[in-house]
Amino acid sequence: MTGRRERIYLDHNASAPLLPEARQAAVAALELGNPSSAHREGRAARAACENARTSVARLIGGAGGPIPAENVVFTSGATEAAAQLLSPHWLIGGKAVQVSRLAVIETDHPATRKGGSFAAEAITRLPVDANGIVDLGALAVFAEATGAAGPAMLAISWANSETGVIQPLEAIRAVLAEKCSVHPVLLVLDAAQTAGRIAVDLAATGADAIILSGHKMGAVKGVGAMALRTLGTRPFALLRGGGQERGMRAGTEALPAIASFGAAAEACFARWEDISTRLGAMRDRLEDELTRRLPGAIILGKGAERLPNTVAMVHPGVKAETAQIALDLAGIAVSAGSACSSGKVGPSHVVAALAKAGLGVDPALGAIRVSFGLETDEGALDRFVFEYQRLAGRSATKSGSAAAA
Repeated sequence: MTGRRERIYLDHNASAPLLPEARQAAVAALELGNPSSAHREGRAARAACENARTSVARLIGGAGGPIPAENVVFTSGATEAAAQLLSPHWLIGGKAVQVSRLAVIETDHPATRKGGSFAAEAITRLPVDANGIVDLGALAVFAEATGAAGPAMLAISWANSETGVIQPLEAIRAVLAEKCSVHPVLLVLDAAQTAGRIAVDLAATGADAIILSGHKMGAVKGVGAMALRTLGTRPFALLRGGGQERGMRAGTEALPAIASFGAAAEACFARWEDISTRLGAMRDRLEDELTRRLPGAIILGKGAERLPNTVAMVHPGVKAETAQIALDLAGIAVSAGSACSSGKVGPSHVVAALAKAGLGVDPALGAIRVSFGLETDEGALDRFVFEYQRLAGRSATKSGSAAAA
């Protein structure tokens, strides 16, 4: 009797596999006390928390070195960080202000796309081009319209969770600088998919705040952070009632998860050269194989800069939800969209936006997303191509039979 083939996990953008270093750090922290306690056990817990904060700060410090560790505020995840940042209530330069309007991108993750606590009438959804890049003309119109009304906010996913497309920050900042001479436009970047996969330099981004997720880079689930460029410009606290996180997020810190986050950040920092070179080469090879074996396949965002570990594909006649189920039965885990929506029946809002911009795809088909990491070998990607090609062949045969009948 032959054994079952080992399963292949190609859904790192939903959640990266737990790194050994992160697991070890979480287990060790289970024995520590409350970081707010003043006794020896509490001080040991506080030291572990601050060490993790320093590690995360180093990962996103870029060429200029670590940002001040105190600018990293731990949360329960990226969604909580987004909920706190996407709020009209901010301190800007240390003064309380009301942010009048918010712009988001039509293809972005629901955590930012839905606008947080802004009223529906205050939210503008910016369209994208056929590659998923934000329409800079629409951004300019938003910036001009809001410049005289008071401070506004632009909150975007730096890298799209489904396609991996990276937004052009330099061009975006140029539009904001040109059109917003009266009042500033706060820039909030969702870097949940970015950190640990491409270089993140908070100062160089020009962002006022970025959103981070621990489990996207190999930490345990249930921890994230918001990182602020300066403490003088920050949102009001979302969770109040205690002095934790320097008064910016009340509640006892989830120390095992935070320690795991710090260890994952250190691991990503140490392996950065491999991440930045090997993953991109694997992505290019996978796309070459897909387009060679499946001439009708369309790679989403092919004409734009993308994450090195992500490939999103539409193939005529193959519905993404059907393909996901078939591949799962074949032992391969992929996604038919972001993990926040792929468990629900319905078209991808990302594919719909790309089709509206002129990309020749059927939004009803959805897209298959393949995302991987250094743990993935080329044999796993080859097996995915083989299984998907078989699936596309069966679909074509069924379509032909139906047409003949």
